[in-house]
Amino acid sequence: MAIENIKWLRTENPDFKFEDNSIGHIKKSVWDADEAQLDKWLKEDFGIPSTSELGKPNCYIQTTPRQQLVARRRKNDVVFLPIGCSENHGDALASGQDIFQITQFLEGVRRYTAKKGYEVNLSFPITYGGHPAHHLGMPGTIVIPHNILMEQIIHVMLGLWNDGFRKIILVNNHGHQWTLSSAVQEFCKRFSLPGIFQVFDFPATCRDFFIPGSGKDDEWKEPFTHAGESETSLGLLMFPDMVDMNHAVDGTPKSLFTKGWFDNSITDYGRPHQWYEGEGHNAYEISATRNGVVGLQRLY
Repeated sequence: MAIENIKWLRTENPDFKFEDNSIGHIKKSVWDADEAQLDKWLKEDFGIPSTSELGKPNCYIQTTPRQQLVARRRKNDVVFLPIGCSENHGDALASGQDIFQITQFLEGVRRYTAKKGYEVNLSFPITYGGHPAHHLGMPGTIVIPHNILMEQIIHVMLGLWNDGFRKIILVNNHGHQWTLSSAVQEFCKRFSLPGIFQVFDFPATCRDFFIPGSGKDDEWKEPFTHAGESETSLGLLMFPDMVDMNHAVDGTPKSLFTKGWFDNSITDYGRPHQWYEGEGHNAYEISATRNGVVGLQRLY
């Protein structure tokens, strides 16, 4: 069997490259675009920024009359299940930051596909999430046990499948990947139903654009970080009324190990360990980052 020879799309920065395929070409076009072009694409193609559509008729499965929902599903049986959480993001941001980030992204995708004639389906989000042990005790963070969250997701997936959706995509915006992957595997083992079932981790899929050192005028000062530069920016773009920059702070977590061993939240450096693969290397949030911020907010 011939080994695939992967080709790359190079950029002006030798540290950044994209695979020469359809996904890579999309990423390269975004990389090459200036801010005016990016704003145009966001507004014209996706309607971003727009106000939340959680209560808008015909946007979510739960806000669509049954007859219309069935007709839409017959044209496109893809359904996105947005997954967020409720956790402390510091005094400047709301605890529902992850929920509104992912729902408003997906609302933009729904608007885009509707224009193209193959509108996708959106389910109401998971609003409480799982957390690593070092998040325990943090005020404002609501921790759902692993087995309970996993069972909730499994049974939401089962209900969606029973309604005719054969392509169920869990779109994640929170650091509980181990629970989501476990839920998909258990769903498939338990029920053996045909379909496509995937976890899509939003920040990890576009990690190239969150890594500092791009050389662009507007490059990030830090990688994608909880309640930091990137999440604050996303809040200011999509739901600015939920952001109060008068209370923005810069938080630097305490490091217990020499840097270089454990990767960040979007696995951006290719280090030997993922941040969630164990405990003992992370200080507890309530001690290390009492303000709820792991990153830079006051750049804005």
